[in-house]
Amino acid sequence: MRLILLGAPGSGKGTIAAELTKNYGILHISTGDIFRANIKEQTPLGLEAKKYIDQGALVPDSLTIAMIEDRLAQPDCEAGFMLDGFPRTIIQAQELDKMLAKKGVALTAAISIVISDDEIKMRVSGRRVCIVCGASYNIPFKPAKVDGICDVCGGEVIQRDDDKPETVLSRLKTYHEKTQPLIDYYKAQNLILTANNEVNYLLAFEEIKKGLALRKII
Repeated sequence: MRLILLGAPGSGKGTIAAELTKNYGILHISTGDIFRANIKEQTPLGLEAKKYIDQGALVPDSLTIAMIEDRLAQPDCEAGFMLDGFPRTIIQAQELDKMLAKKGVALTAAISIVISDDEIKMRVSGRRVCIVCGASYNIPFKPAKVDGICDVCGGEVIQRDDDKPETVLSRLKTYHEKTQPLIDYYKAQNLILTANNEVNYLLAFEEIKKGLALRKII
């Protein structure tokens, strides 16, 4: 399978991706994780990307496309993959189509995760992460046992700059303006599967399983 996960920041793409990996063994490629790794290591790409991420803006297409093309050329992608965070614009989607065409393959499905902006604001504003081991927490749903201290390694638990309320609002605005049109793009190719994650990610995952089964993908 070659899947794309579409959804606003905080819509639950990472959680859904984990379920898909657990159930089907599909490789999860998160552009966010790749960017954060580069930022932590202070690579030239990471330093350039950080300027945009901290403002809640999209990283320029040229940087993102080059990174994804390099990643998809690696051997572990040959059996299939799931892209989380790419494409985010029509230009990126068209470039992805070209990349896959060169390999003689095509996308299997584009999964659109649906959730309201109000729910996203509530969930994202509570997110916290350990700066040492990367463990994730959420104040309303999964708080650390001791505020500010990681349960796993004892490291400091912080709120990332891109999870702060003012940045979340900017990221949602950017998503609606530039990324949501991708739904229409993939609908035109009959690739969209919709999953509602407003209530529970397991219910959303069941919708995805049914959609893939109806298409005889699994």
